Amino acid sequence: MKILVCIKQVPDMESKFKIDSENKWYDSADLAWRMNEYDEYGVEQAVRLKEQVKDADLTVLCIGPDKVKETMKKALAMGCDRGVHLVDDAISAKDPFTVASIIAEFARDKDFQYIFTGMQSQDRGSAQVGVLVAEMLSLPCITTIVDFEYTEGKVTTRRELEGGVKAVVSVSGPAVFTCQLGLNTPRYPTLPNIMKAKKKELLSIPVEEIVQVENKLQTEKIAYPEKKGTGLILEGDAGELADQLISILKEKTGVLA
Repeated sequence: MKILVCIKQVPDMESKFKIDSENKWYDSADLAWRMNEYDEYGVEQAVRLKEQVKDADLTVLCIGPDKVKETMKKALAMGCDRGVHLVDDAISAKDPFTVASIIAEFARDKDFQYIFTGMQSQDRGSAQVGVLVAEMLSLPCITTIVDFEYTEGKVTTRRELEGGVKAVVSVSGPAVFTCQLGLNTPRYPTLPNIMKAKKKELLSIPVEEIVQVENKLQTEKIAYPEKKGTGLILEGDAGELADQLISILKEKTGVLA
């Protein structure tokens, strides 16, 4: 069984973000970087499946500049067999369709039985890449999974829906899964596995050798939310609050005058 897990390197969400000089994205200088949290669940589930199935082979894929290799090493230390780095210094400017096109073209002739992605990335948050990859490869896709069980070639999952509802969905054969928070508890790489990861294959391929594709969307501008007036806090007992509220409404709108 061949398994693929796709990850993305994102800034630590505790970082202080600034808009870049072109007003198109955030300034990447002075940011701390990590694996996208949703992707960590995907890596953990892919590793668990690899451990369950004899002779399974697990590849981790990441698109981006040279610095993403540090994030890929964590996936290798968690249990992936090899890494494929698709070199693209301009990945932040690419829309979800373009990113999915790159992944799909790489995976098209590799006979991956199962492909895992995070539900969404923490920086862009489109939740589209995994679904688009499945569509481009003509594979079924189960999204926002919070439970995964593999038995004799069949996968049974639970999907998280709005309102806390869980839907049970099963699939046989090749499929794509997008992973939600709570699917599992990602393992912490041990020192011996970190050392082993240094010897694992980490292949770098220029993204242009995979596919030539143009963005479908262009970002015109990003900006901070406009500052608005501060709220008014009323104090007192219920009767006083009611009188204050009525007075304010009369003053502001004249509706109750």
